[in-house]
Amino acid sequence: MLIDAHTLSQDDSIETEVCIVGAGPAGITLARELAQTNIRVCLLESGGLDFDHHTQSLTQGESVGNLFGTLEEQRCLQFGGTANFWKIRLGNNQIGVRHVPLDKIDFEKRDWLPYSGWPFDKSHLDPFYKRAQRVCQLGAFAYDAESWQNAETPQLPFTSHVTTSMFQFGPRAAFTHEYREEINQASNITTYLHANLIEIATDDTAKNVTRLRVACSSGKEFWVQAKVVILAMGGIETARSLLLSNKTQKTGLGNQHDLVGRFFMDHPLVSCGKLIPTNPDIFKNTALYDLRRVNNIPVMGKLALTEAVMRREQLLNISTLLFPIPKPYQLKAVNSLKELLSLRHNSQARQDFIKHLSNLFIGLDYILPAAYGAFLKQEPFIPSLAWGGWSNIANPQSRFAGFQLLHQTEQVPDPENRVTLIDERDRLGRQRVKLHWRWHDTDIQHIKRTQDILKQEITRAGIGELQLDRDGDLPKLIHPGTHHHMGTTRMHDDPKQGVVDRNCQVHGVSNLFIASSSVFPTGGYANPTLTIVALAIRLADHVKTILSKK
Repeated sequence: MLIDAHTLSQDDSIETEVCIVGAGPAGITLARELAQTNIRVCLLESGGLDFDHHTQSLTQGESVGNLFGTLEEQRCLQFGGTANFWKIRLGNNQIGVRHVPLDKIDFEKRDWLPYSGWPFDKSHLDPFYKRAQRVCQLGAFAYDAESWQNAETPQLPFTSHVTTSMFQFGPRAAFTHEYREEINQASNITTYLHANLIEIATDDTAKNVTRLRVACSSGKEFWVQAKVVILAMGGIETARSLLLSNKTQKTGLGNQHDLVGRFFMDHPLVSCGKLIPTNPDIFKNTALYDLRRVNNIPVMGKLALTEAVMRREQLLNISTLLFPIPKPYQLKAVNSLKELLSLRHNSQARQDFIKHLSNLFIGLDYILPAAYGAFLKQEPFIPSLAWGGWSNIANPQSRFAGFQLLHQTEQVPDPENRVTLIDERDRLGRQRVKLHWRWHDTDIQHIKRTQDILKQEITRAGIGELQLDRDGDLPKLIHPGTHHHMGTTRMHDDPKQGVVDRNCQVHGVSNLFIASSSVFPTGGYANPTLTIVALAIRLADHVKTILSKK
């Protein structure tokens, strides 16, 4: 059942067994895992079924340090959460996102990386990853290149220092529409839309959550009482909610060791450089690295250093993606097409119109097959992570000049990268947040060393020449993040080193749990959704066990 919280009366009280706060991929997965049981579930979502700018303004805040972008554009208050922002075109009229599990090394305590190490290894999470594959509507739990390649799509011929592995892609509609209908039909689940968490109230010892104070966007408030409360929000909002809940524990709930909000991480997007191939036929043999369908599963290859090299060189985990670079006259044609579109209503621009029309005809052989929009970027050429399909273009060797290489990078867990509260308040009376984010010197050095090794291996394999892209002596940062907010309620068995334990329970609070990438101690380079869903499935199993004993 879906209920607009605006229809509730002031100070209404809702009693349930499990309250899930947030209807993004984590909250939706939890709700589905608890559906069709005898457990009564209340699912709270800040937004509605459609995007609303008035509601979205509740995400406003500040960011300081290295330019990170506005906080408002990185979160989505709407049923489905940030899945509504996924924009990769998968073909078959589907839009979605890339998925990949964390690597084995990402779970390990790495002596060269302070604050690294999960409470368990990857093998523990693998059974939940396999279940998450089905939830995300992916193929088999196989991310090695050998499972997806064939004679026409070989791997690049690297030595043992560089490896190829895969992304899989899943549809956003699963979380934004399909599962919404499933949850709506579940007799034991009630979803309240436009329901914003204001405060987590506890007993006098702050060891047990007693109820939640919730408000509609209009300001009307109501209460939810539950045996188990699960915060299923993102890395910023989860930390904010704990910090705001400070009536009993003055520094914020779960923040007795000043860890809530710290260790914020994302996946910085970095330009590696241009790969100029030795043989132009490389464009015929690199389809494995393009977004394409294999047995109707969208997949895409990527490069990374082997775990042996990462351990030997003591490096962060960094992926490399390949995007073909159109030849100069083709870029000129694309830019002229954009200018023509802008001039079509300008009667005074006849001379410019003729010039751009000439450029367009010269590059027409490129414009037509590339109409999917992949290269509609101004110079300098910066590819979008949201496109693919270039390997389907005829005669690619005559159309492309090389490859642009991009890194999606792991970030050092740094306690000074953090989310804090500021004095400014939103219209519901909650303090807004400030994000402190900076690029650590360690991040920079690890990226540079990874690039140097990749350059050597490309030359050694006879593939071509990698011309590194640097701002002086620094890697060229395209964007400090990809909206993958992690680490702010990190997982550790020791409450002095983590906000939640291995079961995602907030240390010291018996019935409060977190289902979010905010619990990641480290984030690798992997898009976090598959791991979020796997942890949500694992947590749902744990909650069922807890309630069965009560």
